[in-house]
Amino acid sequence: MKPAALALSAALVTAAHADEGHLRLSLLKAYQQECAACHVAYPPSLLPAASWKRLMNNLPQHFGTDASLDPAAVKTISGWLEANASKRAAEPPQDRITRSAWFQREHDEVPRDAWQRPSVRNAANCAACHTGASEGDYSERRVRVPR
Repeated sequence: MKPAALALSAALVTAAHADEGHLRLSLLKAYQQECAACHVAYPPSLLPAASWKRLMNNLPQHFGTDASLDPAAVKTISGWLEANASKRAAEPPQDRITRSAWFQREHDEVPRDAWQRPSVRNAANCAACHTGASEGDYSERRVRVPR
């Protein structure tokens, strides 16, 4: 491989790893307090900025729940989510992480019945299988699919 091609290849691998692998980004305190009170604090890299913007602008109807926040909190959290959003991910249907191409590809080996198990309930319950989800660790070595 020529040096220029090698450098480009290394840059692309690094960028891909940074985008998909930065799940361990230090979380904004307000994001942890407000959002993680109801569900795992999803890494901002799982959605593009446009999806985060729509989600934060529609908190009164947040997937069937009123998750309204005061305007200052919305501004702070929105800015942080959009600044740390994926630069390459496509907007998934209904802005659902679980409907994204990345999520579908990463979870294609999960048995269909696993999503309906009482301890899992649905695909958005990351912490059911990812034992390090609350710390932003989604590595495969810490995955335990409940029986």
